[in-house]
Amino acid sequence: MSSFDLTGMRVWVAGHRGMAGSAIVRRLQRESCEIVTAARSELDLLRQADVDAWMADAKIDVVFLAAATVGGILANATRPAEFLYENLAIETNIIHAAWRTGVKKLLFLGSSCIYPRMADQPMREEALLTGALEPTNEWYAIAKIAGIKLCQAFRRQYGCDFVSVMPTNLYGPGDRYDAEGGHVVAALIMKIHAARIANRPTVELWGSGTPRREFLFSEDLADACVFVIKNYSGEMFLNVGTGVDRTILELAQCIASTIGWKGTFTFDPSKPDGTPRKVMDVGRLRALGWSAPTDFETGMKEAYQWYLSNVGGSSALTP
Repeated sequence: MSSFDLTGMRVWVAGHRGMAGSAIVRRLQRESCEIVTAARSELDLLRQADVDAWMADAKIDVVFLAAATVGGILANATRPAEFLYENLAIETNIIHAAWRTGVKKLLFLGSSCIYPRMADQPMREEALLTGALEPTNEWYAIAKIAGIKLCQAFRRQYGCDFVSVMPTNLYGPGDRYDAEGGHVVAALIMKIHAARIANRPTVELWGSGTPRREFLFSEDLADACVFVIKNYSGEMFLNVGTGVDRTILELAQCIASTIGWKGTFTFDPSKPDGTPRKVMDVGRLRALGWSAPTDFETGMKEAYQWYLSNVGGSSALTP
């Protein structure tokens, strides 16, 4: 197994304010490295020349590429140009600049939506590009596939030690609590919390509630990323997840239990379900020695407490 020492390295976390990026920053604080971040006001990741100049001046050794334009099904469906262009630009600019400036190692964060809509489950890394994508997030998926291929191409042509990981659906501190553009866990926490505060008896779920999804605590993803950067150097990307899935209804019920809401769920079949099932085959990463340490109920409690403290108001009711 490859071994890479972060000691004394200048480590840039691109996208440090997002859920994944902020978790990586917290995890790196346990390493003997210098963490580097750049606010949007000082670096526009959509401008190649700016990224080149900033990286050359900052003398970066290691990059965690967690910056991305992200959102749920509605955001993907209504902003396809933004999702495709901005994600392509961000990853192209950073990966190219990493090569130009001699970065020693780079880790690119993709997404499980890269897999075909009807991929065999659990999804193995080899399933990439074997079928049609899920239409509700194909723009984001295509950009993430391009990022994987960029890392592979720079590795092949220039010998760059660029690796990629594919996280499953994330939840936890720093999630985006946006009813229109957020991911499913954050959206449900907001809905069910509001129902509890208002003493509403029902909460409506999009679609049928039957699609199956896998969820990974953001702090576990960060731990996996640091593990991979230190212990893996290969062209094949690695799935990062728990290998365990649940229905959207089961997810909602777990959140309701965490929040202390005892109502019932209704369904809106006019809204899209998305891919019928998404669960990762995490055998490759487990074989290297890493497994997700946080159980779902514990992670959800931490996610909800972060929401209360940072978004929902600490004076709100708690379980």
